[in-house]
Amino acid sequence: MPIHPIEERYGTDEMRAVWNEKNRFTCIVQVEIALAQAQAMQGLIPQTSADSIKQKAQKASLERAKAIEVEINHDMMAIVKTINEVCGDSGRWIHYGATSNDILDTATGLQLKQALNLFDAKLRLLLKVLLDRALETKTLVCIGRTHGQHGVPTTYGLRFAIWASEIGRHIERLEQLRPRVEVGQMTGAVGTQAAMGMKGIEVQITLMDILGLKSVDVSNQVIARDRYAEYFMFLANVATTLDKIGIELRSLQRTEIGEVEEPFGTKQVGSSTMPHKRNPIKSEQICGLARIVRSAVEPALGNNTLWDERDLTNSSCERILFPEASILTDHCIGLMTSVLRGLIINRAAIRRNLALLHGINMAESMMIELTKKGMNRQDAHEHVRVASMQALAEQRPLADVLSGDFDIIQFCSKKDIERLLSPDNYIGTSIHQVDGVIQKLSKFCINNN
Repeated sequence: MPIHPIEERYGTDEMRAVWNEKNRFTCIVQVEIALAQAQAMQGLIPQTSADSIKQKAQKASLERAKAIEVEINHDMMAIVKTINEVCGDSGRWIHYGATSNDILDTATGLQLKQALNLFDAKLRLLLKVLLDRALETKTLVCIGRTHGQHGVPTTYGLRFAIWASEIGRHIERLEQLRPRVEVGQMTGAVGTQAAMGMKGIEVQITLMDILGLKSVDVSNQVIARDRYAEYFMFLANVATTLDKIGIELRSLQRTEIGEVEEPFGTKQVGSSTMPHKRNPIKSEQICGLARIVRSAVEPALGNNTLWDERDLTNSSCERILFPEASILTDHCIGLMTSVLRGLIINRAAIRRNLALLHGINMAESMMIELTKKGMNRQDAHEHVRVASMQALAEQRPLADVLSGDFDIIQFCSKKDIERLLSPDNYIGTSIHQVDGVIQKLSKFCINNN
């Protein structure tokens, strides 16, 4: 019976498969096999024994390892014994010169590589969706808001491009992260490699070459957890971007705004008591789960502050952090991709909201033009500010109030004022900015088919 929601409600099968106990066991066995190969290549054990281990170790059983662990209360040694049982005489060389975390942390490096491969592909797909929506809406003028209040116009294309740019930086961060977290070690009990003598460094390098991982420069009994902390901070950063997008979509779906709407199924139910409801539940889910992902950062940082050459306080913590944060982040990326791909854009509501203040939100455009035509910038600001406050108080179009100001109409005719208060004429370089983002980031995308 499932206990944690990541077992069935949240997450994808492929990311769950990275962090489940079967794959963990497989990665550990893979490291033990590669260790024997590396040691044989460096002349520490017979090649025939390494070949035998490679052939037989994969028959080791997770179930048998779990049964042994019940008896000896040591998970890594239980796996060593399990592999030894299936390898015959060559089993004497299993785990030779290694300590538990040489194997466990290197196995984590393999899992992190698998996870980052999935994140990379899914972020690139999300980026493709965002760039497609940016291109589609690059000329769609809408009201911009600051402090929750109407400001000057912007475009939906610019909004999508800003989010795309952020996802693009996450893809760059992922690539920069790989050599620091896709790592392994083979340094022995406290990091001196004493059990393998002067061949220790060569064994470690050879082992990581076999596994396709980077080799630590130096370590004690465990890989320094600043590496893993960076991974969790990356996940938190990605989740926060999705949270940011989700909050904006939720705000824009408010009844009184109504500019966008999450895709809503024909049989979908919004409320158990209010039949009319169409709630942004997917965006809300993303925003909620982002809080859990961010909560992984503090314990991940704490896992780097171990006693002396190591203690075990990180171990129990990481058994929860790695699957939970990875699976939830993966889930949120996929969910946001689906939301954005099917997002409904209400162009009528966008035009309605643009005109809501009858031109008052276009005051900056008026001030800039007055300054260009010779009025002192500060005087222009004050004239337009006073006119805006009057228009608000009297619920009149700003154009009417401005047209009655003699100081203003000396510089701008009524026709000029109407043109300056048109939102479609005040979007600056937004279209060019969107085109620039699309051109820059399209190379990072993958197709969604």
